[in-house]
Amino acid sequence: MDVRTQLRRFGTVALCAAAIAAASCDEPLRDITGPTPNLVPTFDSIRTEIFQTTDASGRASCVNCHTTAGRTFTAGLDLSVDPYAALVNVVSTERRDLMLVMPGNPEASYLIHKLEGRSGIVGLRMPRSGPPHLTTGQIDVIKRWIEIGAPR
Repeated sequence: MDVRTQLRRFGTVALCAAAIAAASCDEPLRDITGPTPNLVPTFDSIRTEIFQTTDASGRASCVNCHTTAGRTFTAGLDLSVDPYAALVNVVSTERRDLMLVMPGNPEASYLIHKLEGRSGIVGLRMPRSGPPHLTTGQIDVIKRWIEIGAPR
């Protein structure tokens, strides 16, 4: 094989690799988070955009129910005061074999199970008032925050 043929093949392979890389780039977060375009994988963003805010799709904020203000609920999860302390490294009252949020491991985080409505959860998928529930993109951002260690 002569040098020209080798260069053409190399150029073709490089061009294909560049096209594949460009096509596989992550979408901007605002494109996947739907009704919460400002949501990013940080605790402050999740607290503000998910726990405290009713989103554009009509999904109610978590603190509508997860508060001690005038109500009693079975899980006992209060997200109105210090949601980080209420979630991270806390054993679930519904599933004692799982943490609500296990830093680094969204699959072992009961919060994800409840948000996705997985089989084996106790009670209903959250939010209980849904649908609408969180979108796949919103849940993916929460999973990413957990994957990176659930930093405060």
